[in-house]
Amino acid sequence: MTPINILLYAGVLFGWSTSWLPLSWQLGVVAPEISLFWRFLMAAPVMAVLALLFGQTLMFNWRVHWRFAALGLCIFSGNFALFYHAGSGVASGLLAVVFSTASLVNVVMGSIIGRKWPPVLHVMAALIGIGGVAMLYWPELKMSDAALKSLVFCLFGTLFFCTGNMVSQNSQRHSIPVFASTAWGMLYGTCYLGMFSLLMGHEFTIEFTVRYLGSLVWLTIVSTVLTFSCYLMLIGRIGASRAGYATVVFPVFALLLSTSFENYHWSLTGLIGLGFVLIGNLIMIRAR
Repeated sequence: MTPINILLYAGVLFGWSTSWLPLSWQLGVVAPEISLFWRFLMAAPVMAVLALLFGQTLMFNWRVHWRFAALGLCIFSGNFALFYHAGSGVASGLLAVVFSTASLVNVVMGSIIGRKWPPVLHVMAALIGIGGVAMLYWPELKMSDAALKSLVFCLFGTLFFCTGNMVSQNSQRHSIPVFASTAWGMLYGTCYLGMFSLLMGHEFTIEFTVRYLGSLVWLTIVSTVLTFSCYLMLIGRIGASRAGYATVVFPVFALLLSTSFENYHWSLTGLIGLGFVLIGNLIMIRAR
């Protein structure tokens, strides 16, 4: 790898690893949908400016906007909202582990949509990864009913994210610029979150504490704009498969942060489960 690629890769790992703990710090006073509303309301214009700096247009035919609307629903509202709600039940690092299985789900969903049976190696990788998630969550499930609710939210959140990936890939095949489509997706996601919050009667408020405001800025600038930009540039330089190795590493760092800041207690079952998730991801990425 070139020094620039290493720097981009380090940026992705750092951003993804450190996004889950600040997520948990936003839970409590402000409704999750409102926190996300502020997050993407700030991130969308920044991403739009980046698109312009990269020479990408923001003007598209109205027929293209259904893709942006779908992207906003699947990734920039539904996916994040489900993970925010999941964060109230377990340590934030566990959310990262479930999210890392997106590389497994992406391949399986692609095979289903393409109406072809996935290769045996892909099936094996998916089963190993899913089994690892079950083992990792098992100690939590025995201690708390909230863990089951959290796991269900995480799984559906991952499905939303992977569906959004399919939309994004389809958009790229139609030569729609990635930064521009992301900016529009964030704008649509902000609108969905705002409308849902109005229907649910949520107050559009902000918790004026250092912890909440700091986590909001971190999630907006570092986790959303900078990390996503690094990831997109890395895909363009080394390809999606090699860039995907980040999913093998970042859950480990996220769990280490949970151990330090949330008193997450490791168990032998959980440790083996984490190993299975990482092995499943590694097999899937190398088999592409």
